[in-house]
Amino acid sequence: MTAALDLIGTHGVSGTSLQMIADAVGVTKAAVYFQFKTKNEIVIAVTANELSILEDALVAAEAETDGPRARKVLLHCVIELAVTRRRWVSTLTNDPVIIRLLGEYEPFRIFMSRLYAVLLDERTDDDVLARVSAAVLSAAIAGAVVNPLVTDLDDETLRSTLIHLTQRMLDLPD
Repeated sequence: MTAALDLIGTHGVSGTSLQMIADAVGVTKAAVYFQFKTKNEIVIAVTANELSILEDALVAAEAETDGPRARKVLLHCVIELAVTRRRWVSTLTNDPVIIRLLGEYEPFRIFMSRLYAVLLDERTDDDVLARVSAAVLSAAIAGAVVNPLVTDLDDETLRSTLIHLTQRMLDLPD
């Protein structure tokens, strides 16, 4: 999974072959096929593995009775993942194969709906408003961590600045 994450993050899905993954792990291509029947399965597994890092935080945030506190804790986790995985975020948001696969993958869509329901404190029946709000927040975070204007910033500086700005966007206390 780590090898696939690194290779896809560097070369994109189309530029990463099963042979490249096998070589990086030090196994045969057949061994990779034994675990995953297609490259698409690898992409979904890698993405699910990365997002699972947020699962505990999401469950805790959903159980939290203090909405602003839940949103802040979850926002910090999302930003931490985005900052520490900058290269993967770029691939995740720009690779057409990943975008298509994840758009079709129901567990991903459900997870993202839960995540943004907490982050945006959406308790509305307006699906369009909820989806556009989620897209704006997602674009702000993902766009910021991969923007050429911030490539020279260390993780801590980027993280703290992004947390400050997104908390302002969401009208959360510092």
